[in-house]
Parts: sequence; structure tokens; C-alpha cells
Amino acid sequence: MRIRIVEHAGSANAVLLGDIGAVEGDWLVALSQDAGRGRQGRVWSSLEGNFAGSTSIQLRPDDPPAPGLSLACGLALIEAVEAAVPGKGLMLKWPNDLLLGTAKLAGILLERSGDKVVAGFGVNLAEAPRIEGRATASLDRAITPQAFAPILAASMTRMLSLWRSSEPAAFGQAWRARAHPLGMRLQVHDGVGQQLKGWFDGLEADGSLRLRLDGGEIEIVRAGDVSLD
Repeated sequence: MRIRIVEHAGSANAVLLGDIGAVEGDWLVALSQDAGRGRQGRVWSSLEGNFAGSTSIQLRPDDPPAPGLSLACGLALIEAVEAAVPGKGLMLKWPNDLLLGTAKLAGILLERSGDKVVAGFGVNLAEAPRIEGRATASLDRAITPQAFAPILAASMTRMLSLWRSSEPAAFGQAWRARAHPLGMRLQVHDGVGQQLKGWFDGLEADGSLRLRLDGGEIEIVRAGDVSLD
């Protein structure tokens, strides 16, 4: 495990994705970013004291379905935050968000090039950025990015091992135990203007969301943004 902390990077994800020498377990943590990005091309604000770090993952031929990596990253993140700042009311939200109560505390962006995946973590350790239409939260400077980095790195190493050694259904069950409960009302936005509403009905083996619509039918959602209805 190698953790490199730099004062500035345009995007930690982009730098690590383009680093041909990066191996699994390498981390790049940027104390500031000016080109950070979130899911569906959104800009991710990088405020002073917040965490912006990315890690490299090498997919193996016998790995579980790659979409399950987002579940592994979410579990690693919630475990790391709980270890760093215990006693918070944390909850995972499909596919890649961590909530403090009902407000967004952190997000994860996975990007892939061939068999290499870079997972980027943005955590509001210090300040909560303003996101239109969404509540946000922070940990009020309870820990610094430099101190949080090794905690998250160790958690990610453990969770990758668990992901690779577990049956997908069992791993999905571990994620569901830390996420919004079955039957919770959700809205799903697909990024091109379409919106679905329904109830959380669990996960498919590959990590896709099962959404039970008002008519009782099940919609399988493989990509999209989810908000609590």
C-alpha cells in the first residue's frame, strides 16, 4: 500500500487513471482539486480540509462482477468514517453516496480503463459544499485528510478481499445492512431527464438496484442517481 499526498491535483482520479505505473493499493490524495468531478459529469467541489483521494484497483479474471465494486467501496467508506469519527448516524445510499442522517456526507466515483478501475472518494471532513436541491453535511473538522487517508486505505484493502472471497449475494446482504432499508421510498434519475419512483426492493447479484414501482412491477436500475423520496 502506497499513499501519496499532494498539495494540489486537477483531479486525483484522472491523475491515477493515467499513471501507467500505478498498481492496486496505490493512493493519491489531493489536499486541493480544481477539476474534481462527480457522477454523470457533475463538478465536485473540493473545499479546504475535505478529503479527495483515489485508489487503483486491478480487476482479475476470477473477480466477481465489476459493478459490485461500488458496493465494496461504499462499505469501505462507511467503516472508515465510523472508525475515524464514531457515533454518527451514517447510512449508505445506492449506488455511491454516504449519508449523515439524510444529508450527503461523501460520494464515490468509479472510472475504468481496461482492467484498471480507479475509485475516487470525496468526503466532507471539514465543510459541506452547497449542492442545489440536496442537503449536505460535514464532520466539522473532526479529522484531517492526512489522518483519514490510512484509515480509508486499510478499510479498502479489507473490503476488496471480502468482495473477492464472498458470494455476490452474501456481499450484497452486507451492503444492505448498512443502507436504506427495504421498502424505503426512492426517486431514481437516469441523467437524461427520466425519473422513476418506487420502493427499494433490494439488489441484484451484480449490485443493480431493484425498484418496486407503484404498480408492483420490479424495475432493475443499473445506473442513475437516487434520492430519498
